[in-house]
Amino acid sequence: MELSQYIDHTLLKATATPNDIKKLCKEAKKHNFYAVCVNSCYVSLAADELKNSNVKVAAVVGFPLGASSLQTKVCEAEQCIKDGANEIDMVLNIGFLKSELQKQLQDEIAAVKNSIGSRILKVILETCYLSDDEIIKACQISKQAGADYVKTSTGFGTGGAAEHAVKIMVGEVGDTLKIKASGGIKDAATVKKYIAMGVSRIGTSSGIEIVTATKKDTDEHTY
Repeated sequence: MELSQYIDHTLLKATATPNDIKKLCKEAKKHNFYAVCVNSCYVSLAADELKNSNVKVAAVVGFPLGASSLQTKVCEAEQCIKDGANEIDMVLNIGFLKSELQKQLQDEIAAVKNSIGSRILKVILETCYLSDDEIIKACQISKQAGADYVKTSTGFGTGGAAEHAVKIMVGEVGDTLKIKASGGIKDAATVKKYIAMGVSRIGTSSGIEIVTATKKDTDEHTY
C-alpha cells in the first residue's frame, strides 16, 4: 500500500478558515491521502469538496478536551454523519478514565458508536496524560464499547504520538482494533516506523512533506 493511503490529512486549528479547508481537500485529492480530518463545522464543506473522489472525511468529536457530555458527543457525531463524514475521531473523557469511571466511559463510547452505525469510530486516548496502566485500560474499554480504532493523541495536548504508548496500544489491542498514531508526526521515517509497529493510520498535517520526501527518496534510488 502506498504511504499516502495511511494518512489522514489533518487541519484542526482554531484559526482554520473555509479557504484553508478547501486547500486541504485539494491537497488530499492531489496526493491520494486516505482521508481529511476536520472539525465538525467543516464536514459539509469538506464532503462537498471531496465528492467524486476516493478521499474520506473524518470528523473530530468532543475535541480537543473530551469533556463534553455524552449527549453532546452523540449529537455532534450524528450531525457529522448527516453532513457527510465517513469516520468519527472522538476524544474520550480523560477525567472519567483517571477516576476509574469505566461504565460511564464505556457507555459514552458505545453511544457514539451506536449513533454512527457502520461508520468507523476512532477513540482518541490522549496518551500524554495517561500512565501505562491507563492506556491499557482505555484500550480495553474502547474495545468493549465497540470502537474500531484507538488513537494516540489530539495534537493539542502536552505531547503527541510516542513510540512507548504505541507499543502498549499494539500489545493490548493490535490484533482486534486498529491503531492511529497522530500528533507531532512530521517525517516519512517516523511514519514507516509506526507502520512497521502495527499502526494502520497516521494523522498528520505534514502529509505533503512526508509523501514528497518519500517520492524524492525513491526517485534518487532508481538511478
